[in-house]
Order: sequence, then structure tokens, then C-alpha cells
Amino acid sequence: MSLGILEINIILLSLKIAFFATLITTILGFLIALYLEKSQSWVSFLVDILVSLPLLMPPVIIGYALLWIFSPLSPIGKIVESIFGNSIIFTWIAASLAAAIVSLPLVVNMFRVSLLNVEPELKNSAKTLGLNNIQIFLFIIIPVTKRGLLAGIMLGFFRSLAEFGATIIVAGNIPGISQTLPLAIFTRISSGDDLGALNLIIISVTLGIISITINKLILSKKV
Repeated sequence: MSLGILEINIILLSLKIAFFATLITTILGFLIALYLEKSQSWVSFLVDILVSLPLLMPPVIIGYALLWIFSPLSPIGKIVESIFGNSIIFTWIAASLAAAIVSLPLVVNMFRVSLLNVEPELKNSAKTLGLNNIQIFLFIIIPVTKRGLLAGIMLGFFRSLAEFGATIIVAGNIPGISQTLPLAIFTRISSGDDLGALNLIIISVTLGIISITINKLILSKKV
């Protein structure tokens, strides 16, 4: 297997997109998980349904929804365009958003399971000792849930690397701009470049094996 500058750039762009997608899902996912863990209202029920929807819908629908929301003709699209100077459609930013939304349910679910490991008695005891909410968060919740949180972050990152359907709709398949590893594999297969596709497939499978291994090690407390 040999990799040229083009393949290396595809991998680096994919890692960049996955990194920013993971940044979004980590922050947003933790806030949503905290809210769902604390609230039992009908609002939290609706939030739970909305967050879970990407697991049940074809990714192309998510891509189309993002295309409609961030279109230069839409109100949100106009606001975003005024901030960035250009539309984010068919850019790596759109690819990151698509990957973030598709991977968000996995991250939220992993975070929620981790938060369930925090015993209420532990938090109550901390309050009786005079700890405030920030101290409880830093010295109790984070240490207890850190393995699950890290596993969720890693899961979201590698799921973002594998995203295809939503990305191709909202970000396109533009080399050097939005062509991620899965899209590059698709392009090479479509053009009959079997060797080029095989090289990228090997890289993709290797990343998948690394992902599973890291998550298993984290959850088994061996790292």
C-alpha cells in the first residue's frame, strides 16, 4: 500500500472534520445528557426524541435538512453567511456539522449511561460537606464518569470519520474542501480505481479497529 500527497490530504481533512464534529458533540452532548439525566418533563421527552432521531433516519435526510437550514436563502443561512462572509454549504464546516448531528445520539447515550453511575447519595454527601455544584462536578461527577465520557468522545470521533450520507448532501464531494475518507473511497470505486479505493479502505478499516480497541480498553479500565 502506497500513499501519495492526495491521499494524505484526504486523511488530514477527514481528521480535521471529525475533530471539530467531536468538539461540537462533546460540549452539546454533555449538556444534553446532564439535562436529560436531571429532568423528567415532557420537554426533556421531546429533546430525547429529537436527539435520537438521527439514529433512525437515513443520513441523507439529515443532510437535506442542513442544506435547507443553512441555505443562503434561509434566515439562518443569511445570519451564518454574514458571520463567515460566505455560505458554509459545500465546505468542511458543513461536513463537520453533518458528522456532529449524525454522531450526537451515540455520544449522548454514552454520556447518559456514564452519568447514571454517579450515585445520588454521593452527591448528597458532598453537599452536606459544603461542596458547591461546581466542586461536585469537578471532583465527583468527572472522576466517576471519566471513562464513559472518554469512550463516548472516542466513539463520536470515529463515527464522524465514517460519515457519508449527510456529508455528501450538505458539503458535497469536493477534493481538498469536503472530500472525506468515505467520499474518496466512493469516488474511486465509481471511477474504477480499485487500487486507490483499496488503499483508502485499508486505512478506514485500520481506523475502525483502532476505534474499537481503544473503546474496549477504556471501558475495561486497562488504560
